[in-house]
Amino acid sequence: MLIAVVGATGTGKSGLSLDIAERLADAGRAAEIVNADASQLYRGMDIGTAKLPVADRRGIRHHLLDVLDVTAEASVADYQLAARTAIDEIHQRGAVPILVGGSGLYVSSVIYDFQFPGTDPVIRARLEAELLEAGPGTLARRLTELDPAAATAIGPHNGRRIVRALEVIEMTGEPFGSGLPDESALWTPTTVLGLQVPRAELVERLDERVRMMWSGGLLAEVEALIGRGLERGVTASRAIGYSQAIAQLHCTLGEEEAIEQTQALTRRYARRQVGWFRRYPGTIWFAGGTAPGAEDAPVSGAAIDRVLAATVLATIDE
Repeated sequence: MLIAVVGATGTGKSGLSLDIAERLADAGRAAEIVNADASQLYRGMDIGTAKLPVADRRGIRHHLLDVLDVTAEASVADYQLAARTAIDEIHQRGAVPILVGGSGLYVSSVIYDFQFPGTDPVIRARLEAELLEAGPGTLARRLTELDPAAATAIGPHNGRRIVRALEVIEMTGEPFGSGLPDESALWTPTTVLGLQVPRAELVERLDERVRMMWSGGLLAEVEALIGRGLERGVTASRAIGYSQAIAQLHCTLGEEEAIEQTQALTRRYARRQVGWFRRYPGTIWFAGGTAPGAEDAPVSGAAIDRVLAATVLATIDE
């Protein structure tokens, strides 16, 4: 049995996952948490990703945090293998794995039965050269012509994912959408718990959270990471907040402009997350967090117990 805790950024997933782990411990079941936030894979990317400090993890074991250098390129296929390996090992220890995060494709790659298409280095190199020369706009328009659904899901600015979609289309002759996880076939029995917050409240929370990132030392964090090669990192350097902080440090953005740009991108990202997770069949939804910038889930212990009794604890020995 696997528990997945999903939802947009800022809705309280970390807090809920810790509460679930503690309720399971009270019921005599150990639990361990597996990260499904792509940016939290990176060592040193803490403030801008709202990564829980070790002291706040309540003694519960966490996996797939701080496993990549900022110069490394994150891969969903690599993540799927690492996450499933961690989940299998947790099961072998007799504990319950709790998958937690808001990176939709990363979550889907784990909980749904899916094999990633391979890669073609020649096609990939050609598309990446075109991306570097012309920017994502030209490639995005091509993807729209070939696979409108994939283009809408990816958006016009994520050059790396646009390149991957075009690579798969050229390799297989099929729409990239056909290579997305089939959300009707689970990899392993899974209970999906979702957190949602009314849009106006979520926007307020996210805008305040971004300001707290800056006041909490994001620029100093990014400056230190630049010394460790952040700007050479294809994935890490483009993370929301980090890209804007880099621009501020290079004086190409003022602080207020960097904050406002990060707020706008965060709101857009949250919208995409809401749409992604809303598709998941059978999700049990809870109301999310209550205070701007907070990452605590206000879901009552009784509500958690009811869900666990009806789902996880009822099937965990099967």
